Amino acid sequence: MTIKLANTPLIETERLNLRAPHAGDVDAALDFLVSDRARFIGGPYTRDGAWRNMGNLIGHWVMRGYGLFVVTEKGSDHPLGGIGPWYPESWTDREIGWSMWSPEAEGKGYAFEAAQAARAYAYDNLGWTTAISYIDPENERSIALAMRMGCTLDEGFPYPDLDGWEGTLVFRHPSAGVPA
Repeated sequence: MTIKLANTPLIETERLNLRAPHAGDVDAALDFLVSDRARFIGGPYTRDGAWRNMGNLIGHWVMRGYGLFVVTEKGSDHPLGGIGPWYPESWTDREIGWSMWSPEAEGKGYAFEAAQAARAYAYDNLGWTTAISYIDPENERSIALAMRMGCTLDEGFPYPDLDGWEGTLVFRHPSAGVPA
C-alpha cells in the first residue's frame, strides 16, 4: 500500500505543475541524488543516503505542512525536480530551494518558472515576508537563477552549522510585494 500526503496544494504555471512528492517520484530523485549532478547539494549520495534524503523531503511536508514541490510538465507526471519552501530545524532562515533532477529539463526556464511560483506561494500562502537560498559557490546555474529572480548576495548571513557548508553563498530574495 502506498500512502500519499493529503491536503497538499497544486500550483499550476503556464507550463508546469508543482505538487507534493509521492512514492512514484523516488526513482527519479534517487537517480539524481546518486549522480554527480547532486554535487552542489551534498552528493553524490549512496543509494541508501539518497533514499533517506527523499524521506526527508517527504517528511518535511508532514512536519512543517509545506516543503519542496515536485515539478512536472503539464500533461505528464514525470518528476523533473524539486523546488519550493524549505526550513529544516537547523536552518538559519526560511529557504526557497531548488534542484532539477532531470538533465533534459535544464535550459528551458523550468527552474525559474517553478521557483517564481514557489516563492509566490510561500509569500502569499505561508505568510513569509522574505526568504534566502543557500548556493554552492561553484553552482553557476543556481547563482544565475537566483540573480534572475532578483536575489542579492547576503554576505553577512550565517549558514547552517553543518559540515561542508563553509563558503556556501546566501542569496536573499526580494521581500514580499517587491517586484523582482
